[in-house]
Amino acid sequence: MLEEVESWLSRRSWSASDRPLDHLVAARTKDPHRSRVSVVLPALNEEATVGEIVAEIRRELVEKVPLVDELVVIDSGSTDATAEVARRAGARVVHRDAILPRMPAVPGKGEVLWRSLLVTSGDIVCFVDADLKDFSADFVSGTVGPLLTDPSVHFVKAMYDRPLGDTAGQGGRVTELVARPLLNLHWPALAGFVQPLGGEYAVRRSLLEQLPFPVGYGVELALLVDALHTVGLDALAQVDVGVRKHRHQDGQALGRMAATIYRTAQLRLNRGPLVRPEITQFERGPGGFVPRTHAVDTEERPPMREIVEYAARVAA
Repeated sequence: MLEEVESWLSRRSWSASDRPLDHLVAARTKDPHRSRVSVVLPALNEEATVGEIVAEIRRELVEKVPLVDELVVIDSGSTDATAEVARRAGARVVHRDAILPRMPAVPGKGEVLWRSLLVTSGDIVCFVDADLKDFSADFVSGTVGPLLTDPSVHFVKAMYDRPLGDTAGQGGRVTELVARPLLNLHWPALAGFVQPLGGEYAVRRSLLEQLPFPVGYGVELALLVDALHTVGLDALAQVDVGVRKHRHQDGQALGRMAATIYRTAQLRLNRGPLVRPEITQFERGPGGFVPRTHAVDTEERPPMREIVEYAARVAA
């Protein structure tokens, strides 16, 4: 590990308990014009978990202490009761397709995160996945904490243990097999991040609006790499929030995710096109193995500050 990263780990890695809630609320009052917090949950068919997450954030960080100003669920086109459950729990629900309608939406998590900037107003934007189980409000207060107390910090990732079933520490398979090797080999300054692909992180809006967003699962890797190049390692940090439990995807879904993440990294390494931006996987059928080919996400949305509607909204 680089000496620079060892130093960073000692200075920019914290625990959620290092910043009690009363300290964070006090920090907000010192600079109320730069401390509004928006929490965004991208959601697609998450009726089983989204309500508990929204209720926990509202109860602990809106009603008990005034830490979160906006709580927004962006529905990606759910066919279940996700929107209704989230709204009933206390979130403002916006459908992905209702945001920036002149640009037809494409499927993907990054697309939703990018569009969320147009319907939120917080100076700090905190993203939280909507499939978490046994959710704790520390995921939000922990990640926004450094941004409220240290103006030199611009981007904070949550770090946590990720059990796989009953086995501790075995979650995050794409992280260990794809993302961590890529970062260590090509962006060694980012080797200190425990959960580089984690979906829970908080970022200053002023940074987010400068960054391009891959439309798919490559968005977390892209934002981290691009933030490093934009603001430097010392402006990045991570906070330990405990244990993250969520719905695990099957091996083939993880393979498609891995291909997307590799594609995202490849674009940032040389911006050259892949000869064949697809991944073929195999499923056993009645007559043997059947190939299934899937497109690898290649599209990226431009920095939000380049969008006319966003510029007009900010100016207003």
